[in-house]
Amino acid sequence: MSMPRRVAVVGLGLIGGSVARSLRDRTGAPHIVGFDADPEATRYALEAGWIDSVAASVAEAARGAGVLMVATPVRGIAPLVRIALEADPDVVVTDAGSVKQAVMEGLAGVGGAVARFVPGHPVAGSERFGVTAAEAALFRGRRVILTPTDATDTSAVARVRALWEATGALVECMTPAHHDEVLAATSHLPHVLAFALVDCLAGMEDRRELFAYAAGGFRDFTRIASSSPEMWRDILLENRRALDDTLAAFERTLGALRASLREGDEPAVLETLTRARAARQRFLSLMEAPLPDPDTGD
Repeated sequence: MSMPRRVAVVGLGLIGGSVARSLRDRTGAPHIVGFDADPEATRYALEAGWIDSVAASVAEAARGAGVLMVATPVRGIAPLVRIALEADPDVVVTDAGSVKQAVMEGLAGVGGAVARFVPGHPVAGSERFGVTAAEAALFRGRRVILTPTDATDTSAVARVRALWEATGALVECMTPAHHDEVLAATSHLPHVLAFALVDCLAGMEDRRELFAYAAGGFRDFTRIASSSPEMWRDILLENRRALDDTLAAFERTLGALRASLREGDEPAVLETLTRARAARQRFLSLMEAPLPDPDTGD
């Protein structure tokens, strides 16, 4: 399916701004309408040439758009999706939130219009946030997960897939529940650990010396603790059910390693480190592997 001639982006932060910017850079770019609660964000995007026009409301942005993307903090997604679906009976709506089940639960009672909503999540980002952090190549070669349900119209999925592929992304589908389990382990847990580690060290008496002598490994591991606290508060709370299971599994592993260290069990410590290193090498190859062909499974 070809790209719609008019695309609306609601929320011009890192993700929404990058979507607009990447679509603008392609040949045959659609007319891009932008809306953000912060007028400075829309002004910046308009002056940068990433959007063609500014809507005064979400409903206005939805009217006449082939696809409207909601790229706001997760707690605000469902209400905005409702507004967009009601504003135009032909618009297809998608989102870019890091949690999917909570959004779907927030749309209870929408009725048949929910067929035009295609939940989505680009597995790409940065510790930077806001419209000034937008990158044209942010999604190039990166995975985007769509989580349609049995109620989702297949033509709506095709339209959203075409939009993401136009940004250079690799698109795949899974259920909302499975998405939340996967992201709890691969994204939400690492953010919890990074924030918690920095908070722990900041509370120690010799914290000035600790941070002064922090090496590159500390900077790399804790980079994501520079992310927006408000955004991550919402993500973690909205996905707390799946995250709780993942945290429990991590605590068991950490507890076993702590016991091995306390007992001076050299073979056990080495086994854990060796197993983890080998697993990471396997995971890196999976991250870099192309997606299977949906028609052949190859």
